Amino acid sequence: MSGVYARRIGVVVASAALAATTGLLTAPTAQAAMPTPVSASTARTYLGQLKVSAEGSSTGYSRDLFPHWITQSGTCNTREVVLKRDGTNVTQDSACAAVSGSWYSEYDGATWTAASDLDIDHMVPLAEAWRSGASSWTTTQRQSFANDLTRPQLIAVTDNVNQSKGDQDPATWLPSRTAYRCTYVRAWVHVKYYYNLSVDSAEKSALQSVLGGC
Repeated sequence: MSGVYARRIGVVVASAALAATTGLLTAPTAQAAMPTPVSASTARTYLGQLKVSAEGSSTGYSRDLFPHWITQSGTCNTREVVLKRDGTNVTQDSACAAVSGSWYSEYDGATWTAASDLDIDHMVPLAEAWRSGASSWTTTQRQSFANDLTRPQLIAVTDNVNQSKGDQDPATWLPSRTAYRCTYVRAWVHVKYYYNLSVDSAEKSALQSVLGGC
């Protein structure tokens, strides 16, 4: 994986995303968002370069193999940082828990005022990543993937919508809010390309179909 990271660092627009994520805790009233994915044209290029192969087995998979919601700073873990980033007027207590604010779920267009109504979605689900190449990664690499604030991999969305998505890829699940589908598939391809994960043929066809209309 180290070679992949080094090779791709120049093509990922990381500086803006890093600036966005590092300044969030000091700008509670500013609405932020998931890091912007690559453009549709770049996503089409990336998609053409991804390895196409049948999904691997789920044998051996466990969420525990992707340590997530690690401490990011102080008492704040990854979930809390994303809740602060993706919300509006978010207030946190001394333990960094969001006690008030407003969140707009891009997947379904719902707005929530309780953090408990939000899940942090892994754009490329952990189990999907496992079947697409992450089964051969080290635990450190899987932890980086599961807590990635720099790529468009984490987003706060309605909890039951995230649960309905589960570990499905875009061949079988897309956001019900059609206006967000272009962003969704751009982010999906961005993440898969950066982490050198494969796509299966149905997944690639679905991604091409959506990107063709972006």
